[in-house]
Amino acid sequence: MKRNSRLSAVLHALMHMAEREAPMTSDDLALCLDTNAVVVRRTMAGLREAGIVQSGRGHGGGWHFARPLADISLLDIYNALGEPIVFQIGPATEMPGCVVEQSVNRVIGEALKDAEAMLMARFAGTTLADLAADFRVAAKRCRADTG
Repeated sequence: MKRNSRLSAVLHALMHMAEREAPMTSDDLALCLDTNAVVVRRTMAGLREAGIVQSGRGHGGGWHFARPLADISLLDIYNALGEPIVFQIGPATEMPGCVVEQSVNRVIGEALKDAEAMLMARFAGTTLADLAADFRVAAKRCRADTG
């Protein structure tokens, strides 16, 4: 089963932007993500509509953050992407009149609802500044290991 990696890809792109002093073009970001610039523009347009990024045209133009990293949560990004499905598992629908299926669906549904609430709370409490700080520590450790 194919996983939806859009959130990871967008966070990857945003971390590249966070490390740059200047705006990044869609072509720059496409190279970072090994994808097409059209895909980048389409995705970034949703982030622009959510007030997360802005874009400039012409020489020196490109994508840049609309607000500080500490003011952008992972939940903001998740919501801007259209709230992708979190879990691939779900209730059965083959026998809706069956009491066993109803019980199974109720238990699974409650567990998934609780797990999703925990995940969304974690996303809400984690900012791009937190992610950038984690990346910088990991990069420093990597440089030290490769000497």
